[in-house]
Amino acid sequence: MHEENKAAANGCGKIRSGTQNEAALLALMEKTGYSMVQENGQRKFGGPPPGWEGPPPPRGCEVFVGKIPRDMYEDELVPVFERAGKIYEFRLMMEFSGENRGYAFVMYTTKEEAQLAIKILNNYEIRPGKFIGVCVSLDNCRLFIGAIPKEKKKEEILNEMKKVTEGVVDVIVYPNATDKTKNRGFAFVEYESHRAAAMARRRLIPGTFQLWGHTIQVDWADPEKEVDDETMQRVKVLYVRNLMISTTEDTIKAEFNKFKPGVVERVKKLRDYAFVHFFHREDAVAAMSLMNGRCIDGASIEVTLAKPVNKESTWKQHFNGQISPGSENLLGFPNKEDGHQKSLGKPASLSVHLNGQHSPAPPEVERCTYPFFPGTKLTPISMYSLKSSHFSSAAMHLDYFCNKNNWAPPEYYLYSTTSQDGKILLVYKVLIPGIADGSQSYFMPDKLCMTVEGAKELAAQFTLLHL
Repeated sequence: MHEENKAAANGCGKIRSGTQNEAALLALMEKTGYSMVQENGQRKFGGPPPGWEGPPPPRGCEVFVGKIPRDMYEDELVPVFERAGKIYEFRLMMEFSGENRGYAFVMYTTKEEAQLAIKILNNYEIRPGKFIGVCVSLDNCRLFIGAIPKEKKKEEILNEMKKVTEGVVDVIVYPNATDKTKNRGFAFVEYESHRAAAMARRRLIPGTFQLWGHTIQVDWADPEKEVDDETMQRVKVLYVRNLMISTTEDTIKAEFNKFKPGVVERVKKLRDYAFVHFFHREDAVAAMSLMNGRCIDGASIEVTLAKPVNKESTWKQHFNGQISPGSENLLGFPNKEDGHQKSLGKPASLSVHLNGQHSPAPPEVERCTYPFFPGTKLTPISMYSLKSSHFSSAAMHLDYFCNKNNWAPPEYYLYSTTSQDGKILLVYKVLIPGIADGSQSYFMPDKLCMTVEGAKELAAQFTLLHL
């Protein structure tokens, strides 16, 4: 046995009943033939496994594991995760004290094994009353750069980022919603590897780095939501971005119906993007190919298949460029702009924290303030005379949506329960009286929140998603 394996086992033998812990880990290594090395706050089991030839497994083979009991180690964890397939590498994050940090990364040899692990081990009761969470993990190679001068073009931003950081592959820049000649004040920088992105972030993160005389904002970009191929094969909704604010749903429907009349079921437009629903998938795929890059009202549009919202428990939020627990993938409404949006402009997967700490950021019309001068004339108006872009919360959007469809206002009914650790958790049931088509009239998300505000937002988003 390698000395490093013994050292790794000894490293936590002082925490769990000394020799018993060491014996358990050494027995695991003897049985599997895997090596174990502890470095940089993590302990690596395998990577590669015995007899492995060739490169490491591709992206998509790794899962993130959270809510691991702090006194649980590889001798208990590895056999559980081996049920899904062959483990290439198991990385358990470790405290200096020797306890684990409550999470790990498990890389399998194939994507199918990783998907099976998520399917059979997410919410698995690993000890009585202790449930782990398992979700896909992707090495993040993309940084969010905010506070960029809005007049800068993609080529200028790309060249500047290549000057100050290494490993830059591409820059993604979106035009401003109201002025297509300008950018939105932020960009996404794609690097050749997670390490290159991490090194660039380390250099830029102090907050004093400037580009073109502006102190920029730097953070990990939110990882794009992964959807399995089987689910994507059933999608018949297109996501259309870079529309003009003035473009109407009727115009979009007419444009997408041109190649084959009557194929579009409905259109839902939100600010400068829209979802186009088709009756049949084959028509959606054909329209995507034909319409991507076309001009509507003078704007060159981008068209892709919409990624379905994961209605099961999903974990999102960057965790040193990885995925970690804390939020739901829900349909977002107001577009985050001007240096505040860290996801790749995919409103169908904007993150909303369940503890109510974050909700969709208000659009620029509400972030700006103007002086109120004495004598300024004020005109009373109804909120329903405004456009949807004036609302920053899902609850307001739902109220607006009901009014637009001549329905009664939504009614919210609050319920509570107590979590395993004694916290009060809340959920709202939303009733929509008199829905015209006679479909389901009440909606309740399957997740609980710690705050009333968070519960109401989640319920409103859930309702809008299903209307």
